[in-house]
Amino acid sequence: MAINANQKLAVLIDADNDTSKIVTELFEEVSRYGTATIKRAYGNWTTPQLGGWKDVLHTQAIQPIQQFSYTTGKNATDSALIIDAMDVLHTGRVDGFCLVSSDSDFTRLATRIREAGLIVYGFGKRSTPAAFQAACDKFIYTEILRTEPEESKTDQEPVAEWPKLKPILLNALNATAREDGWTTLAVLGGQINRSHPSFDPRNYGVAKLGELIRQQAAYLEVKEVRSGEGDSVQTHLHVRRKTTTQQKT
Repeated sequence: MAINANQKLAVLIDADNDTSKIVTELFEEVSRYGTATIKRAYGNWTTPQLGGWKDVLHTQAIQPIQQFSYTTGKNATDSALIIDAMDVLHTGRVDGFCLVSSDSDFTRLATRIREAGLIVYGFGKRSTPAAFQAACDKFIYTEILRTEPEESKTDQEPVAEWPKLKPILLNALNATAREDGWTTLAVLGGQINRSHPSFDPRNYGVAKLGELIRQQAAYLEVKEVRSGEGDSVQTHLHVRRKTTTQQKT
C-alpha cells in the first residue's frame, strides 16, 4: 500500500477499550502514515478506570470527549465515537482515519469510511475480531508498538516456521509474478497489504519486509537489480526452484 505522508488523519481513540501506556508509540506510528490533525479520546472520564489517561492527554494534545454511560450494558462511548467520525467524514477536512480500538462494533464504521474513498488505519490488540481488521486498509497490532522491532526473545520461533507466513507470501507472489515468475518487493508488499490488512513484518520480529523475505531462503530466491542509470536498486524475488536431489526425494 502506497503511503502518502502528507495526508491529514483523524485519530479517534476508544479509551474504554485501549490502554494509555502506548499512546506515545501510537502517535509515532501514526506519523508514518500522515499528520494527526484531529486527536480525540472517548470515554467516561469521571471513572477511575481512565485515570492513567490524564497525563498523556496533555502531553499528546488529545481532546478528551466525555461520554456518560446512560444504560448498563450499552457502550455509549462507541456511539459517540461513531457519530463524531461521521461528522468529520462529511466535513471533508481529513484524508483518512485512525480508529484505535479492539472492538468489532467499529467494523461498519471502517467500511463506511472506505466507501467514501478515505483510508482507514486500525490499531488494536491481536485479539481484535477479524471482521474489524479486514474492514481497515491496514491494521496494526498495538502489541508491536510496545517494544523496538529489533528486540527479540531467545525462545522466539524461527520466522520461517511461523504458521501462515509461507502461504501469505506465496499467494501474493503468485498473484503478482510476471511470466518469468519474478516479482518486485514493492509490488509484493502492495498485494499483501491489500489481501491481509493486519500483515506487518514486525509481527514476525523484523522491521522491514525485505529482511523478512531474505529469511525465507528455503523457498524464495532474491536478487537485487539496478534500476535505470542511477544508484536505485530494486529487490526481485521468485519461488526457489527445486534441485534435482530435492525432486527425487
